[in-house]
Amino acid sequence: MWMSIAWVNHKRINNTHVHIRIKNNKIYIEEDWTEEGIATELLREGIPKEDIVLAFYDPETRKHTDFAIA
Repeated sequence: MWMSIAWVNHKRINNTHVHIRIKNNKIYIEEDWTEEGIATELLREGIPKEDIVLAFYDPETRKHTDFAIA
């Protein structure tokens, strides 16, 4: 998980930029607020689309992407 933590007006603020997990030999992208997208970076590194799940979409929507459903 890649996140930033800061203090604003005496309150701790934490923002998750990327949250990925590995399950059943697939990479699940749970959250991605990066400019280019972590999936793009993974593809550039040679990870096949079939091993990447865009988990921030519901399973029905995932069917319409080129990536793994689950």
